[in-house]
Parts: sequence; structure tokens; C-alpha cells
Amino acid sequence: MTFQFPNDFTWGTATAAYQVEGAIEEDGRAPSIWDTFCAQPGRIADKSSGKEACDEYHRYPEDIELMKKLGVRAYRFSVAWPRIVPSADGKINQRGIDHYLRLLDALREADIKPVLTMYHWDLPQYLQDQGGWPSRETALRFADYAQALARAFGDRVDTWTTLNEPWCTAYLGYGNGSHAPGIQDYEQALKAVHHLNLAHGLAAQAVHHELGDDAKVSVTLNLAANIAVSDSADDIAAKRRADLFANEVFLGPMLEGRYDPEIAEATSDIIDWDFVRDGDMETIRQPLAALGVNYYSSNHVRRAASVPEADEDDRHFGAMPAQQMVETLPPEGQLTAMGWNQEPAALTQLLVELSKRFPDTPLMITENGSAWDDTVEADASMPNGAIVHDPDRVAYLNAHIRAMADAMEAGANVIGYFAWSLLDNFEWALGYTKRFGIVRVDYSNQQRIWKDSGLRYAQIVKANAI
Repeated sequence: MTFQFPNDFTWGTATAAYQVEGAIEEDGRAPSIWDTFCAQPGRIADKSSGKEACDEYHRYPEDIELMKKLGVRAYRFSVAWPRIVPSADGKINQRGIDHYLRLLDALREADIKPVLTMYHWDLPQYLQDQGGWPSRETALRFADYAQALARAFGDRVDTWTTLNEPWCTAYLGYGNGSHAPGIQDYEQALKAVHHLNLAHGLAAQAVHHELGDDAKVSVTLNLAANIAVSDSADDIAAKRRADLFANEVFLGPMLEGRYDPEIAEATSDIIDWDFVRDGDMETIRQPLAALGVNYYSSNHVRRAASVPEADEDDRHFGAMPAQQMVETLPPEGQLTAMGWNQEPAALTQLLVELSKRFPDTPLMITENGSAWDDTVEADASMPNGAIVHDPDRVAYLNAHIRAMADAMEAGANVIGYFAWSLLDNFEWALGYTKRFGIVRVDYSNQQRIWKDSGLRYAQIVKANAI
């Protein structure tokens, strides 16, 4: 049965600066924590970095042409903080501003709405040297940065997204250390959670101060779709504990102005939360034009059969603290190249539940996609004489857009969908070993090669239906 999307539904694609731009040493850009992390032996699977990536810093006109062929009307991209504020003195780098002004103007000329993410993980290294996200000062510097962006770009930007996936920044960066800056310290991770929340609120205030209350501000969260394997009290409790630290530490402050008291109770052996100051909750809870939701897969959880004893020297049972009671089952079914499961119905449930809980907050799917091991085949009818036939990615795309449609039919207020990703790119600690693009990048010559998934997405966008 065909579902027709609303006429004003937004179709888009998404990327992130460090994953696609390259040009890390051009036009005054300073090092980020990812430049430092990539230079450390053993951190990146293929020993690569974002030094060249997809060279979108220079090739963005070509990639805008790809978007025009896809028919999308929005592009979600991120600004590299180290390009804008390359030194600890806070001075603005006009060459960095000018680059994004050219990009914004080119998008507008192509009738593609810019959805700008202020922070997609590339913290300036000098701020990490001063304490990074566990330090309150970083949130204050983020507010200054946000104000500079709003002042420079003004109404060229359609939607201002403060943060992308603060879960990853806090827990992968400071919890298990699998992402930059590579620290394993639950105390720092929890401080980072709060200061990321605070940074979001301060940045939202800065944008509205510069551009007025009508400026559209959003945030993007990778909310975990945790599913209890049974209705037993133990398994429900395990799901709640996972939800608290994956989801509620962000949803509560940002949308309700509060932390669930159980969060502090469950981490009392780690930290006393005295870094939360009077007025922080009011600052963090800001009006949102939309809540961005990134979704890839689900987690099936149950109460752990036995709770391991915490060693004084190694209290890490995973990226998040206070998860000893939670057992996550191995994924089942056909797994993507990332080893992730596919459960579109979990996306439907997540969206419906969010809309019931926050009925006044529109939702946007700001990332959704899948990695597969692609094979290039010759095709003289295609640009660059090649194509990728990727039936698994096409099936994933179809199923998840259908799942979003099911949620909308059930009452979820979803206003947009952004495919991750426009291009194959630098997949963080996995380097270039995994490909999420609906357009392939040949890294040897930077040629863009169409995939069947890109062609299928163009069909969905044109029909505005699934």
C-alpha cells in the first residue's frame, strides 16, 4: 500500500565535516581532537585520517549537483569548529567563514535548504588541552562559537542543529575511549554529558539572541531503541537502566528541564553531580523547532544473570556507566557490514513513543542508512562508466522509510528524512573500511559513482511516496 508524504515533507542527505571535507591544513584550520586521535598508533582500523576524505572542501559544487539529481531539498552538513575559531584567543578565522558562506550560497542557489550542524565531534584540540567536554569552559566557548556562526551566516541557514549525537561525544570519547579524545573515565564521561547539554542550551540562546525567536533550532540525538526481551520485572528494569543513560540524560534536560533522580543514584559511586549549577536546567531546556533522531539498529536487552564485581583499576563495562545489570543480546538476522541488526519496526515504535511524549515537538530523521561491502561494475550508460548494485542497502532504505511512514500513519509528527550518507566517507575509528554512501567515492581519484540505492532514493523523493 502506497503512503503519500505531506507536500511540505523535507527529503535530504547528510554528511559531517571531518568525514568528507579533507583540507585539514588549509585556510587557517587548526587541529581537532580527531586529527590528534588519528595520529596515535592503533586508533584507526586502516591507519587513515580525514586529511583528504572526500575532498568536499573543494568539490562541494560537484556534490551539490549530485543532490540536485537526487531531487533532495535539504542538506544536513556540519561546520568544522577548528576552521572558525582556530586558536584559544577566540579570534574568528574569516577564511573559514568565507568557505561556508560560499557553500551556503551555492545550496541556496540550488534551492536546497541548509541544515547546519554546529558540532559533529571535531572539537578544537586546544580546547581538549584545556579540559575538553568535561570542563564547563568548553560549553561557554561553544556558545561564543555559535554566536559567531549565527552572526556570520544569518538567514542563509534554514535550521541550526546544535549538537550531533552527544551520546557518542561523551561515552565513546570519554567513557570507553573508542573515539577521540580516547579517554576511559566514567567521571569525565558524565561531566561531558552535562556540559554538552549545557552547550546545547547556550548555543540555542545565542542563535535566538542574534537572529530572533523565529530562528529554527534543533538538536540531533542517537536515541537507543532498547527492547526488553520479556515482560519480566528484571528485564524491564534492565531496559530502564539502559534507557536512562542512553536517552534520558539528554531528553530529560533538553525537553523537560530535569535529570531523572535515578541517574544520580545509579552513579553515586562515581560522582556527586556537583557540577550541575543553579540555572543550568533552565538554560538547557530551550524551544526546539525539531528533534533530530538518528537511527540505524536496535538493542535487545535483559537483566544480566550475574553482576560482575567492579575492579578498582577497571570499572568499565562498556561505553556507558552503571550498566552492570544490563545484558545486550547478540544481534540476529541479516547484519550490515557494521555488524548491526535490522529492525525497522523499532524505528516506528521509537517515533510513535517520542511523539506521544513530546506532542509539540516535530521529529526529523536526521540520519538513517546502512553499510555494506559494495562492488563496482562497469556501466557505460552511467556517469564515470560505473555503477554499484547494492540490493541490501536498497532493501534497508525501503524498509526504514516504510517504517517511518507507518509511524506517521500512527500519529508521529515526522517532518523530514535525511539519508546517511550522501557519500562514502571516513567512518571514524573504522577509517575508510565501511561505506554508508548512496553515492560511492573512489578514494584513489575522488570520482563519485552512483549506487542503486541513490537511484532508488531519487525515485522516492520524486514520488514523495513509498
